[in-house]
Amino acid sequence: MSMTIDRINPIDPIQPGKKPGQTGRVEPQRDDSISLSREAVEKSELYRVQELVAAAPDVRLDRIEELRQKINDPSYLNEAVIRATADKILDAFVL
Repeated sequence: MSMTIDRINPIDPIQPGKKPGQTGRVEPQRDDSISLSREAVEKSELYRVQELVAAAPDVRLDRIEELRQKINDPSYLNEAVIRATADKILDAFVL
């Protein structure tokens, strides 16, 4: 006994090729342009500034106040502290 199986969809397995000389590329148009509204430019700048602020280190107001008190204390500012501070400042400017 033999069994025959029919195709579900009669599709031609051989696809026709491209004709010689056809590249299939589309030439770009040269007259495309884009323009942004003033509002879009402002929002872009605002977003950039927000990203810069988010990336900036946090300011610790408690530490700033502590340093202010130390500087205002006459016993804190002595020759050793001044020299150490000067050395750190110079190190920051010298590569």
